[in-house]
Amino acid sequence: MILGLLCAAALAGCGSSDSVAELPPAAAPDASPELTERPAGEVVRLDGRAPEGVAVDPLTGLVAVAVRDPAEVLLVDGQAGRLRRRAALPAATRHLALAGTSGPLLAPAEDAGSVAQIQLPGGETGTLPAGAAPHDVAAAGGRQYVTDRRGGALLAIGGEPERVGVAAEPDGVAVADEGRTIAVVSGRERVLELFDTLSLERLGRAPAGAGPTHVVSGSEGRFYVVDTTGDALLVFETRPELRLTRRVALLGAPYGIAVDRERGRLWVTLTATNELVELSAGTRPRTLRSLPAVRQPNSVAVDPRTGRAYVTGRADDRLQLLDARRAR
Repeated sequence: MILGLLCAAALAGCGSSDSVAELPPAAAPDASPELTERPAGEVVRLDGRAPEGVAVDPLTGLVAVAVRDPAEVLLVDGQAGRLRRRAALPAATRHLALAGTSGPLLAPAEDAGSVAQIQLPGGETGTLPAGAAPHDVAAAGGRQYVTDRRGGALLAIGGEPERVGVAAEPDGVAVADEGRTIAVVSGRERVLELFDTLSLERLGRAPAGAGPTHVVSGSEGRFYVVDTTGDALLVFETRPELRLTRRVALLGAPYGIAVDRERGRLWVTLTATNELVELSAGTRPRTLRSLPAVRQPNSVAVDPRTGRAYVTGRADDRLQLLDARRAR
């Protein structure tokens, strides 16, 4: 099946709308089974349903968690695990990101066609229009770059709005090279595309596995893509051009990913097995250890000051707080 998907992705790369229409749907996380092990670290119950997106503000130590019904962002004390504030959203979100070291927090509200901007630590909220279905967001140079999943586009907002067409059903987005380049992974067409953040000129395009979902940036212009269907972590280099250089097997439907640049680590969640995997970063990532996680661990974030990891358990409304040193 994976071979067939790879072949279909290669055909889609030729730009034929007919071949894209014939592709299977974009990848999704596996439905996680019941827990068989106690999650590592601490686990706290959240006052909100179906938590997914998570981000950490290193200045305040707040952990932002996106929940549904009602659509809100919970601001949680990252050490104590206690709720401090809550901020209403125009619609639910699956991804959160910081616009900079001092915020604001960005939350794409897919069903509202906008990105919420939440001030920290107070929780005051404003919105910016962002296409038909804003899915993920990254920030660089005072602008926010949003993937419009239904519109098939990358949007630049926070100034004079700009838009560029991308491959079918763009999902994850990440910025590298100190804000000079931005990568978009498109789940339906199964490719990774590289753009210049100032001009939005396309700099490269490469196949990205059997079912990619998320992307994060590393050092030296490097990007890491989670291939959920293909059970792998993909390493892409951008110098001198965008290319896939390594595939690391991660059995268990990998989905959420976070990078700890200070310690040279990657954290990836496995939704089929309720696990959290720690890997070394760099050109040749290797698995260092695997830890039991909360159920349905769709998202993970890391505090760059402490290296502490936070995982959302969508099935049981939990937040996992994992001190890296203690978990060793």
